[in-house]
Amino acid sequence: MSTDPETTPEATPPEAHPEASGTPGAHERPGAVSAEPETGPEPEPDEAEAEAGAESRAEAGVEGSSDPAGAGPDAGPEREPDEAEAGAQPETGAQPETGAQPETGAQPEAGGPGAEPSVSGRGGVGEGPAGPDQAAAEDGSDPEAGAEGSSGGAEAGPEPEADGAGAESGPGEAGAGSGEGAGAAGLSEAQAELAAQRVERERIARRKAEREHPVEAGGKLSGRAADLLAAVRAVESGAKAPALTFDEAPAPAPRPAVAPPQPRPQAPAPRTVGDVAAVRAVLARGGAPEALAGPAAEALGEGAAEQLAEDPWRLLAVAGVRPAQADGFAQALLGPAAGPADERRGAALLGWLLARAAERGHTALEAPVLEKALAQYGAPAPAETLEAAIGDGAVLVFHEPLGEPVAEGEEQPVRILVGLEEHALAEESLADGLARLAATFTAPADWSAAAAGPGAELVRAVAGAGLVTHTGGEAARAEPLALAAAARELGLRTVLAAHAPAPGTVTVADLLTGAAGPGRDPDGRFELDLLVVLDAPQLDVETAAALVESVPDGARLVLSGDPGVLGSAGPGRVFADVLAARAFPHVSSRTPDPGPVGELVSGIGIGELNQVDAPGKEVVIVPVRDAGEAVHRTVQLVADSVPRAFGVPAEAVRVITPGHGGPAGTRALNAALKERLNPGPGRFGGFDPGDRVVHVPAPGRALPARVVAADAEGLHLDAAGARVVVPKDRVESQVRHGWAVTAHQAVGSRWPAVVVVLPGDAAQALSRDWVYTAFGRAERHLSVVHGVDQALAHAVAQVPPKPRTTRLTGLLRALTAAQQEPQP
Repeated sequence: MSTDPETTPEATPPEAHPEASGTPGAHERPGAVSAEPETGPEPEPDEAEAEAGAESRAEAGVEGSSDPAGAGPDAGPEREPDEAEAGAQPETGAQPETGAQPETGAQPEAGGPGAEPSVSGRGGVGEGPAGPDQAAAEDGSDPEAGAEGSSGGAEAGPEPEADGAGAESGPGEAGAGSGEGAGAAGLSEAQAELAAQRVERERIARRKAEREHPVEAGGKLSGRAADLLAAVRAVESGAKAPALTFDEAPAPAPRPAVAPPQPRPQAPAPRTVGDVAAVRAVLARGGAPEALAGPAAEALGEGAAEQLAEDPWRLLAVAGVRPAQADGFAQALLGPAAGPADERRGAALLGWLLARAAERGHTALEAPVLEKALAQYGAPAPAETLEAAIGDGAVLVFHEPLGEPVAEGEEQPVRILVGLEEHALAEESLADGLARLAATFTAPADWSAAAAGPGAELVRAVAGAGLVTHTGGEAARAEPLALAAAARELGLRTVLAAHAPAPGTVTVADLLTGAAGPGRDPDGRFELDLLVVLDAPQLDVETAAALVESVPDGARLVLSGDPGVLGSAGPGRVFADVLAARAFPHVSSRTPDPGPVGELVSGIGIGELNQVDAPGKEVVIVPVRDAGEAVHRTVQLVADSVPRAFGVPAEAVRVITPGHGGPAGTRALNAALKERLNPGPGRFGGFDPGDRVVHVPAPGRALPARVVAADAEGLHLDAAGARVVVPKDRVESQVRHGWAVTAHQAVGSRWPAVVVVLPGDAAQALSRDWVYTAFGRAERHLSVVHGVDQALAHAVAQVPPKPRTTRLTGLLRALTAAQQEPQP
């Protein structure tokens, strides 16, 4: 590897350049709700006790990062570091211009329900699995991190894979009265468990509809829900779980026929002026900023004002609001009645913790993890809080077998998982859909004539199966492309879908919305014979469920991707779970990535940072001493060195850095690059014609574009040849400068030349999958602006991807095992 693409390294000191200010921004008191809601999830801590130290730091006037919340247009669509930046940010939405935020009334005293344990976090920059759609502006704790107390920032440990059948169980008397019909059908215990869970949810819904009065705080459960809680406590203590919960399977219910896919829920209609005004009035009574009225009305839906008045802790449903702030709001509205043991507070807090976990990729959390997190946030009786939420149907409970099946009469080890209904239903729907495609495929074919060239093995596999997985690096993308070409020659209706725009493909988002791709039949399913999904690791569980539901019976589905890249922005690890289930034919590409860049990236994938020969300076290391020099050298590389040495124009060079904040984050780099490459006054909301930008129309989607013009309609962008108009009121939250991006934003795209910037404060944000993703975006040339010393090699060798807690692997194993059982 060379040290600089220049033949004569520059000897002059770095010039002055724009940097993000490191001065502390506005600070707020612990109970204050920011006037600008936070746009994303919080960073994760390292320790079990690392719970939301930002409030104590805000009181002391300390901001641990140079990335203040609300700093320019980046604050909306981008996600800030989730672990490495723990303890680095002030409370939600502290705004540099306005000073301290309005308070929400009475503030919780130290040690009260809103007092969150103070801890010194780690500085640095990074980004989390929720990806580019959100900006974290505060410190906090992740409940799964709280369970372990690992100083290395690990979460709740590697996810155990479920090997046995029966991936879930409900807390109630599921399946009662259906045993006779199920027995006649001869269904397996796994199928019965799945059906019983659905029946249990119906029972919970009926119970909620029949209840005329809320359960009193501290009330106890009885029956099956109480038995389940006892089982949870038994598992935590190491004792044998009660036989009733795990040994008595519910009476099996007949497995219903697979229904045609239903339309996915549409985005809620905009709130009317009256709705927002009513919410604003309630917020004013509690001392909360009026700016939260719109987001609160959208988050809570119909009757938002009444909901807040009756249950002030529902304010936690608004992005950016923290428990201490909701406590202050509740105390202002309810007075002394707003106590830490209030059942309403416990339910809202539990939902908030699970929502935060989903932002980090989890679809469920273990019960002990949640109980510990509840205790950290001041719940006096975490087990009872969880019990009440289970009984009320606010969350769902599942038990998942651990290890190999045990002999009859022995107790099967299990883990108790708790999750939100939307994620549970999405995982179950996805598992059912994948199993359906594998079971309804009945038309194997002889495609030997088409099985030639780089995709021959994949062509043969797809000829004989309805669902095939395919893995490989960037060079292996040629194989699914060859498959699609061969299938079209055979007369099959074939669609290639990718995460980001690419020639010959449609994006997954456009395919689902109908903006591109085939039409749908009367049942709502795609009119196609073969769907090939590239970048499958970027599928979150809800997107994957919608996609699979739309594939017709008998069609072929191929999920292809590189398992080494960063995971999806949303909850779930769909591709990894499908691979782990080992339930479908799999093709692993043996096509190596070419050249020095490919050799370097391939080594990173197996945990080795190798020295590679780069005679043409394909890989260059540029050492820097500090962030200021890193910005200067980056601008020099993009604007001068790389174009001159490799003939790559500056607009074809992309900069990748671990985070948005800090003196060498995307904000500082974009400011410096704009000044050099496209200076201007920023007359269109901070943008000028010709600016390179990133458009984030929805969480998890970051589309590169170029500013064309602006008018009364909004900001006009050119995105891969397509004209996009971003309404004026959404420009600030959806558009940011895009010469420099994060690795999550770069997934699915490649550029002729890439400059990866690793400032010293990014050391703790690095992991193997981050480095693999960032370095792998380069096609011809990679420059590494290196200021992290040995942290890069350490991250590649010893910092694997963070685990996510999901249920899909167990569900798939149970369903495929049930399908393989002989039927009487």
